[in-house]
Amino acid sequence: MIKQQKKVKNGSRILIDALLKQEVDLVFGYPGGAVLPLYDALYDGEIKHILTRHEQGAVHAAEGYAKATGKPGVVIVTSGPGATNILTGIADAMSDSVPLVIFTGQVITDGIGKDAFQEADVVGLTMPITKNNYQVRSTSDLPRIIAEAFHIATTGRKGPVVIDLPKDITIKEAEVKEEVKLHLPSYQPTIKPNKLQVKKLMQALAQAKKPLLLIGAGVLHADATQELNELINKYEIPALSSLLGLGAVPTENELFLGMGGMHGSFAANMALTDCDLLINIGSRFDDRLASAPQEFAPNAKIAHIDIDPAEIGKIIDTQIPIVADAKETLKEMLKTNITCTDTTDWKKLNAARKNRHPFKYDKEQQAEIKPQKVIEFIGQLTNGEAIVATDVGQHQMWTAQFYPFKNANQLVTSGGLGTMGYGVPAAIGAKLGCPDKEVVLFVGDGGFQMTNQELAILNHYNIPIKIVILNNQSLGMVRQWQESFFNGRCSESVFATQPDFVKMAEAYHIKGVRLSNPATVEADLTEAFKEEDSVLIEVMVSPSEHVLPMVPAGKPNYQMLGVE
Repeated sequence: MIKQQKKVKNGSRILIDALLKQEVDLVFGYPGGAVLPLYDALYDGEIKHILTRHEQGAVHAAEGYAKATGKPGVVIVTSGPGATNILTGIADAMSDSVPLVIFTGQVITDGIGKDAFQEADVVGLTMPITKNNYQVRSTSDLPRIIAEAFHIATTGRKGPVVIDLPKDITIKEAEVKEEVKLHLPSYQPTIKPNKLQVKKLMQALAQAKKPLLLIGAGVLHADATQELNELINKYEIPALSSLLGLGAVPTENELFLGMGGMHGSFAANMALTDCDLLINIGSRFDDRLASAPQEFAPNAKIAHIDIDPAEIGKIIDTQIPIVADAKETLKEMLKTNITCTDTTDWKKLNAARKNRHPFKYDKEQQAEIKPQKVIEFIGQLTNGEAIVATDVGQHQMWTAQFYPFKNANQLVTSGGLGTMGYGVPAAIGAKLGCPDKEVVLFVGDGGFQMTNQELAILNHYNIPIKIVILNNQSLGMVRQWQESFFNGRCSESVFATQPDFVKMAEAYHIKGVRLSNPATVEADLTEAFKEEDSVLIEVMVSPSEHVLPMVPAGKPNYQMLGVE
């Protein structure tokens, strides 16, 4: 009788095989001493590796990839500073429920806790900002840990999972088991909704005279936009979204009132104030939407659908809680046929508010380029179909207001953490994930200077994106708050000097153009967007423009500045 030969592989090979089993075809990273064995395995090219120019760039690029594709982003960095450099990106992903699996190098197992060279307590550092984290102590555990990490990152409320990888684990050999069975008794997210709660919600919808849907990123994470739009159109329910919910409902839908909250539309914020039933699907009632919780939707019965039970009732008292996946809940809602109360007057009121108070800016003046005009025109140039990445600040809010989003996963932006420097690498990740789609990045001059070194990889990997720097020569949102609430004392928010961004682009072998003529800006943008390769378009915009409307912090949504 011939004995079956055991499969024995080293840790790096086991890890690569485990990634292939998860259908990973792209990883972002930056090598270093603790991960050299793993990088040696990557040399064979079975999985494409994108070498960013900073570890923070790697994790933001993985976020952009994940947001644009819905697939988990994968990151590999070395120990010590390599690991600490990604903390901001991990926190950002945790805040926005972005699925990531991150491998951090670690010193050898015997050196842990002895202040070895480039040692950091990755498990302790990342515990508050991950869904779960692991430190691998046995090579034979790698297949199980990796399978669990991907499962946890991509199910329930999605998020980042860190795997801390001592160097010796990637070198030692272990017998490989053919199949890995997941056994996570303490992690069982609720997917299916309680049917009685759905029935209760549909009864409330049937009786409501002023129903309103609030759409969050949970709808996009659940791939539920088709069901959502079917519900909206079936019962003609007015809807608004959070920043991260944009794209779930096409901007052109007459029932869509726009983004709500601090820089939301007049129609959306007044609908929140007046509705008698608010159905929140996948939004967490954050303080940019509900700045004054005690006065939020004061006349409404609140229904909250969320896969994370911790979010239900955390900020806003909820009368109809449903802990479940958004797609499964919407399917169940659509199964239930109801006859609604006549809401004609409510729909007319919302339409009138939408028409009377659209997002606006001074379109007549010719002295300076208005940033809103740039975004609005690029929306026309791209037919509202581009994947749009942004950094954080005024340009981000103008993009939310003026770009005509049509599709799910179209907006790639940092919501909960508001991370400056997110834009450039996230746009790169989005393009790598969706190479057949046009990717446009709107970025401010402040955020651009935080991660612009990632321009170096555009030509290296043939990544054609349009980079639009809206240069107001300041930290625009900081300056706006100082002008509005600190007596115009612009403390350290204005750049006295700046680099030449066009020459910087050229140094990276990218075409750069600077636009400063208001009379020709549309023609200049049209010409620049004809470029097939990457192009950096610096637009010198008004340095004094404010994002309006604006709900001051702590004020109810109906108290908007900038509404006549």
